[in-house]
Amino acid sequence: MVFYLSLILVVLCILMSMQSLLTPKRTKGRWVSLDNFLYLICLYATILIGFGLIYIILDLNGHIVLIDETNYAGINFLDRLATGFYFSAVTLFSLGYGDIIPVGLGRMIAIVEALIGYVIPTAFVARVVFNIDSNKTNMN
Repeated sequence: MVFYLSLILVVLCILMSMQSLLTPKRTKGRWVSLDNFLYLICLYATILIGFGLIYIILDLNGHIVLIDETNYAGINFLDRLATGFYFSAVTLFSLGYGDIIPVGLGRMIAIVEALIGYVIPTAFVARVVFNIDSNKTNMN
């Protein structure tokens, strides 16, 4: 029960952070601003940590979702946590070094995370352009 509740909570946090990207009129109208930069950092951090937690929660429940060169049976929780966050970061930013391999359900999760990593910059630029256009229209 705790397993499913944890997964649902993490997925809801990710969806809520993504929803904030799609809500109009939240970012400043300028292309480059400290507010926009901090907003993107927080958005990426939320998604990175959320997917990292999904990998860890599945791993702790006995589902093998990531394989790397280490033996998971002999490493502690903090090392597993670091591996989950590291894999989440390289997947979200589309680096994909290849040192950790997703398997099973982990492949589908990695695909969704990589897709989100591609969509965020596009959605953010479209949102800023839309806000600039709507501000110009409102001024006239």
